[in-house]
Amino acid sequence: MMKQQGNMRYILSTGTWAMLFGTALLTIGCTKEEEETPSGPTGGTWSLNTVQNGNVVTVKDSTNQNFTFTNDRTWLLWGFVKVQNGATLTIEPGTIIKGDKATKATLVIERGAKIIAEGTAAQPIVFTSNEPPGQRNYGDWGGLIICGKAPNNAGANVLLEGGTGATFGGSLSDDNSGILRYVRIEFPGIAYQVNNEINGLTLGAVGSGTTMDHIQVSYSGDDSYEWFGGSVNASHLVAFRGWDDDFDTDNGYAGRVQFGVALRDPAIADPSGSNGVESDNDASGSSSAPVTSPIFSNISLYGPLTVDPNTGNMNTLFKRGAHLRRNTRLSLYNSVIAGWPTDLLLDGGPTGDNVDADLLQVRNTHLAAWGTIALDTVSGAGFDPIAWFGTTGWGNAINSDLSSLGLPTPFSLAVPSFRPNGGSALLSGADFSSTNLVNPFFTPVSYKGAFGGEDWTSGWCNWDPQNTVY
Repeated sequence: MMKQQGNMRYILSTGTWAMLFGTALLTIGCTKEEEETPSGPTGGTWSLNTVQNGNVVTVKDSTNQNFTFTNDRTWLLWGFVKVQNGATLTIEPGTIIKGDKATKATLVIERGAKIIAEGTAAQPIVFTSNEPPGQRNYGDWGGLIICGKAPNNAGANVLLEGGTGATFGGSLSDDNSGILRYVRIEFPGIAYQVNNEINGLTLGAVGSGTTMDHIQVSYSGDDSYEWFGGSVNASHLVAFRGWDDDFDTDNGYAGRVQFGVALRDPAIADPSGSNGVESDNDASGSSSAPVTSPIFSNISLYGPLTVDPNTGNMNTLFKRGAHLRRNTRLSLYNSVIAGWPTDLLLDGGPTGDNVDADLLQVRNTHLAAWGTIALDTVSGAGFDPIAWFGTTGWGNAINSDLSSLGLPTPFSLAVPSFRPNGGSALLSGADFSSTNLVNPFFTPVSYKGAFGGEDWTSGWCNWDPQNTVY
């Protein structure tokens, strides 16, 4: 152990976390009158010695032992904080975790480690900026990274982008990295280097044994969600006012996603071009296996024109509601894409081949309120997209405006209401007969898009994290 007297900072030995508590400190096996004992490593005790000078615990470095973030204090991440192979980080419902801006704080759950972050609708777990209310911004901290041992098409030991040194990959499709439930991630997403970013929630080869539902990523400075391979399933996802893409799938991701909504700020987009969904098999569009083939159902991708229909007020860097390219086999069912310059773009010869072979499917989906064109193909896709989309029996529809869908638009960024009005075409017509949807993960519902009569965001989502006092 090395000690600096001046600021009471303790650097713990390898395999533990260095943690600061205001002017307080965390050591192993110390005793003082103010001592408190949170959950600690198996077979040992972590003693938290406090000086009554605040309620913030600063966490840095890495741990290979179990630990709990309790909800009776605020936890401040400092730099790259890593939970290593064999360790489990448990986070209690209602816990607040903040990320330090200057050190690009990021929480990394490495391969073989777990995070058990199981909040509730009444007590969501919140990862957020450490900046004061009114001064928060995109990319105030890195974000949450989870790495697993599931298959991907980039290798068995792949270095994840973002500069954390984390690796992912393996052969365990049902690998278990823990639980994320009722979790908010606010103001994350930074560029470590050009084309080397940390997303709001980054998932590297995370397996289907992992549980993910009721997650909101807001004001992400890069993608809100990105999957690099893996097979994890997820439901009830919110991407709110992101910068780049809302849902990005790459490198053989083959999981299932149901009930997801994205809503964009018309003024904010990325120089690379912002999309609702972006999907590639890999960066070169190769046929490397496993091929990216996620199955999405009941997704609502609401672009900038659903907030302000005046195209003159829209950032010109917005691109597509869904950009399916580079040999992806993503399939989309029972969904709505609305308010983008182009709602759906099918890009490239290999993607067109997947369409022809019915390996890429779009069924019972509405396109609406586009700026330039509802549906298009580029780069040798080689088929008529309108005829394909309108195939009899597939249940797809193209609507010129949102009012014809019975949506309460324009959407308010302050208090969005996503439930369709009575009589909306979205409230009926969903179909779960496709073999892709015959799986216990999916909940058959009658409605298309992410919402029917229930607002599942109520009580735990936050539409104004900029001004929330944490």
